[in-house]
Amino acid sequence: MCTCITYENGDFYFGRNLDLDCGFGEKVTITPRNFPLKFRNGEVQEKHYAMIGMASTAGGKAEEKFPLYAEAVNEKGLCMAGLNFPGNAVYRREGAGGRDVASFELIAWVLGTSATADEAEERLKTVNVTDAAFMEGMSPAPLHWMLADRNRCLALEAVREGLKIYENPFGVLTNNPPFDYHRTNMNNYMNLTAEYPSSRFAAHKAGEKTRLPLKPYSQGMGALGLPGDASSASRFVRAAFLRWNSVSEKTETSNVTQFFHILDGVAMVRGSVVTPEGTFDMTTYSCCVNARTGRYYYKTYDDMRIRTVDLHGFDLESRELVEA
Repeated sequence: MCTCITYENGDFYFGRNLDLDCGFGEKVTITPRNFPLKFRNGEVQEKHYAMIGMASTAGGKAEEKFPLYAEAVNEKGLCMAGLNFPGNAVYRREGAGGRDVASFELIAWVLGTSATADEAEERLKTVNVTDAAFMEGMSPAPLHWMLADRNRCLALEAVREGLKIYENPFGVLTNNPPFDYHRTNMNNYMNLTAEYPSSRFAAHKAGEKTRLPLKPYSQGMGALGLPGDASSASRFVRAAFLRWNSVSEKTETSNVTQFFHILDGVAMVRGSVVTPEGTFDMTTYSCCVNARTGRYYYKTYDDMRIRTVDLHGFDLESRELVEA
């Protein structure tokens, strides 16, 4: 389970909570422009946009490795994240029609070839998301994705009908159900407000004062009914409410700390969510990237200090992956 958000306040930011019961060998990983990205369809991108994000890598020799990104941003400011989507994600066999790209390759392929969300959308219209495994004995993770730049946000879902591409005006994505459900469910919360509320309980006409003496007895009652549980539908609503009502000074420090405060509002505490296997989902890490500067900020469950890795602090013409 995960939550991904965008945030714009002078600069544009993208990031997520990764909620799992354990890590996956993740490290902040920089893919330079000249690292050969070798795809399962036989395509090799010898040159592409540089990118940074949290990834695990596989392969024997250094030149055989491939970055399995959970989320990343490229040097042009295009961002993408994969989130758990079990029971709904459907990947097709290779050769089923279109350009074959394995599900685990999709982030690197999109960010390596596209500078904007518009450009990525056009490329994705011809893609066949395949079920090729990242490595032997490792089944492909069931995912859907959020793709964004400062101008557009999209939700991508590989389902039985093929790859669906949705406009995402909320700038938020969580997990099941499919995006169509979240888009409809948001209408149930249209009366929530961050403002100090006045009673409309017994008003029959617009602007008419209520005929009952009802008034708030606490701050925050304008958002009474805002869900607080850890389900994906509730996290979607809560993250959207916090994101759209967020107020921050237009400085890097204020924006980054505000971004993490929003993610903290939907984070999972170890022990509060028990899986069917009896393990505990928790927010293993949270991240935020300034899409313009390529500065990647992150913190982990056991270390709340915000650490920074700068994409442009590395040799982006290199042919070797960098694990920071």
